[in-house]
Amino acid sequence: MSGSSRQDWLWFAAWLFVGSGFTLDMLGAFTIGVFVLPAALIAAVVLARIHRPRSELLGLISGLGTPLLYVGYLNRSGPGDVCTTARDGSRSCTEQWSPWPWVAVGVLLVLVGVVAFAKNRSTSSRV
Repeated sequence: MSGSSRQDWLWFAAWLFVGSGFTLDMLGAFTIGVFVLPAALIAAVVLARIHRPRSELLGLISGLGTPLLYVGYLNRSGPGDVCTTARDGSRSCTEQWSPWPWVAVGVLLVLVGVVAFAKNRSTSSRV
């Protein structure tokens, strides 16, 4: 991988983190979202000012999918009631959602961003 290519992927990853921040803000709007949104906005402004975004901006699309994959992972035992027993014998139950819609949308967004970025890079390098 050439230096320019590696640098393009690093910029893509930076925008991916910004997109993750925006999705995390939406998912946790009344909890941590209040703290994540300013950080994501500042990161977006800083990235846009220090490097003129081109196809690397497609990382935002992939970033939107990464928190959804995490939500799918957290619900991996769902759907329905999931009970755990502690060492002291106490038992706690929580209701989990089906992980599959979260995983499907998350994978779709990540793949769309990566494929679009790779395709955009290959067509721009031929020109």
